[in-house]
Amino acid sequence: MPLKWKLIFILLVVIVSGVMCWPLNEKLKLGLDLKGGTHLLLGVDTDEALKVELDDNAARTLQALDKAKVTHGPVEPGDLKQGNYGFSIKGIDAEALDKAKSAAKSVLPEYDVRDVTQGLEATLTSTAVDRIRDTTVEQALTTIENRINQYGVTEPLIQRQGRKGERILVQLPGVDDPERVKKLIGKVAFLEIKLVNSGPFPSHEAAVGHYGAALPPQYEVVEEIAKGGTSQFYGVERLAIINGRDLTGATGGADQYGRPAVHFNLSTEGSRKFSTATAANVGHPLAIMLDGRISEHGVANIQERISDSGQITGSFTPEEARDLALVLRAGALPAKIKYLEERSVGPALGTDSIHKGISAGILGLVLVVLFMLVYYRGAGINAVVALSLNMLLLVAALAGLHATLTLPGIAGYILTIGMAVDANVLIFERIREDLRAGISVRQSIQEGFAKAFWTIFDSNLTTIIAALCLIQFGTGPIRGFAITLSVGLIASMFTAVWVSKVLFDASILRGGRAPSKLSI
Repeated sequence: MPLKWKLIFILLVVIVSGVMCWPLNEKLKLGLDLKGGTHLLLGVDTDEALKVELDDNAARTLQALDKAKVTHGPVEPGDLKQGNYGFSIKGIDAEALDKAKSAAKSVLPEYDVRDVTQGLEATLTSTAVDRIRDTTVEQALTTIENRINQYGVTEPLIQRQGRKGERILVQLPGVDDPERVKKLIGKVAFLEIKLVNSGPFPSHEAAVGHYGAALPPQYEVVEEIAKGGTSQFYGVERLAIINGRDLTGATGGADQYGRPAVHFNLSTEGSRKFSTATAANVGHPLAIMLDGRISEHGVANIQERISDSGQITGSFTPEEARDLALVLRAGALPAKIKYLEERSVGPALGTDSIHKGISAGILGLVLVVLFMLVYYRGAGINAVVALSLNMLLLVAALAGLHATLTLPGIAGYILTIGMAVDANVLIFERIREDLRAGISVRQSIQEGFAKAFWTIFDSNLTTIIAALCLIQFGTGPIRGFAITLSVGLIASMFTAVWVSKVLFDASILRGGRAPSKLSI
């Protein structure tokens, strides 16, 4: 390519890069450590989602057995802690086992169904277990995104992390009320409505004792949210009539006494199940449960058939009622979450970090520029121009990639400056060696760039490989450092090797005539 076209190409790169990063305060997003905000790393309890899936399928299996007119006993769940992802149904006559097995297989396509002594045993396949775990994390990610979007946080970062994507990273820059947002994110708000079998009891032990030596597998004991510091316990059916998956909407409002309440509506299938269950149990109590506990005032007798709506009351404020409705409306988390990492950064600390980062960058740049100009004289100007273009390309690339600049990212930016200059140092020293050996200026420049190229390429490649590992396995700040370093090294390969060579050609070898001496 002729020298003129090379210079035009460099000019176009400068113009495009300038457009990409202007205005800088709008194109380049700041991370939490610079802008302030909340950082959360969440773990999803996928075993809980598996339990809900098993309960739903167990209920469907019982319906299939009833439809096939097979006499059976209650469902006995497997021990998830022991890795038993299944359930069993006993009390089936031997002559009805084949019929029962056929009915169960019709509704359990992802289960291994086998007959045991007077019953059936169904176990989820390993493929189905992995699918449910992955789907659970994905649903949790979507639910958290919906909640944050409805809350109104600007430019949140919500993404999966970990080797299998089993964790969720949440970064909320510039939030005004981090505590409320954290509560909003962490609230599971998994709604279940179950039939009450016994209670209330003053303690968990008293509720279990009501059933004798052992609690029957079809029941469980749950706590009602404390009223005035006193908790009550009820025995309820383990299989829910409906759950949060059956909701189509929820709004905050007030009940007939003016107390804050949440009104919810059910889907067509949810209405059918709720209508059937309440019509068959008029006069019996049912419990409205949130996150495994009965909500306050959540136990009431069924007066008549209920079809497509209901309400949740409790000792919460109007704001809490609106938040609960928001959570239910955005979708309940499919499982509980655990806080693996949590930190908050105030805006004042972020501003201080920006000032110190900029000061460190300017000081480092000034020292590098002075060194290059003093030590390499005229050739140092070449290095400074290439370095300036490298910095511009790095900022433009970060803006184009919509990357978030963090404090470690600034450290990567400063480190890139040093490594970019290091490439020029290698080239210049090679040129010096050839000049001392009596080789001509033109040939020294050609050989200097050719000999240094593979050394520069090798050192940058190994650093980029290490940075890619940090991007893959690191969390937010570490990823920010690695991304900035990787982009900067790629840009330095272009500026220190190609652009610098073009500048030498333009300033020293222009017109095809090489000078007898080189200021280096």
